[in-house]
Amino acid sequence: MIIIIGNQKGGAGKSTLALVLANYLTLEKKCPVTIIDMDYQQSISQKFEKAKILENAEPYEVVPANLESFPYLKNLLGKNEKDVILIDLPGKLDDDGLIPVFNSADLVICPFSYDEFTFQSTVLFTVVMKRINPDIGMVFVPNRIKSNARYEIMQEVDGQLSKFGLITPVLPDRIDFQRVSTFYTPVSLQPVINPVLEQIYTEHLYGKHEITGRPDPGTTG
Repeated sequence: MIIIIGNQKGGAGKSTLALVLANYLTLEKKCPVTIIDMDYQQSISQKFEKAKILENAEPYEVVPANLESFPYLKNLLGKNEKDVILIDLPGKLDDDGLIPVFNSADLVICPFSYDEFTFQSTVLFTVVMKRINPDIGMVFVPNRIKSNARYEIMQEVDGQLSKFGLITPVLPDRIDFQRVSTFYTPVSLQPVINPVLEQIYTEHLYGKHEITGRPDPGTTG
């Protein structure tokens, strides 16, 4: 299964969300995971290389890549249908090299925040994604939400995005997200991230045969 973590808006928290999802899938659900790091900053790849020096066995592989190398990587990594491939996208839409990435994906997870500019970028990203891959599943994660802030457009944003896909519970703006690594998610984050990750897993990964059109082996007819 190929999952895109993306948004046109930079600073939405794509890389951190990719890490916590990879940690959750490998440590909690025992899923085989590979992260393809296509973000220009390569922050996941840097954390992975740094962590390898300090730890023993990596729970999953991180592969630095660019848009040109994706077709090769897809053929190499996508042979086992049970594998989960997470793609941390670059924050842009102006490259035709994104088209095969969008077409190959089963699900896109889009972190966003409740401000007008991010909302517009999120909608544009969603419309482009759906135009290229109409059948793709969409999950929107309100991210870096400040507990004491008033978000006047929250109801409007949720109403618009819910037309395209699932909106999860919010992820708060917390300093301990900076301590997430390719080996570790702080225990202090579990109460806030688990409801989000469980919802994504239950609705989109646990029954992934339904997404890809393969029948449930327990059904007949």
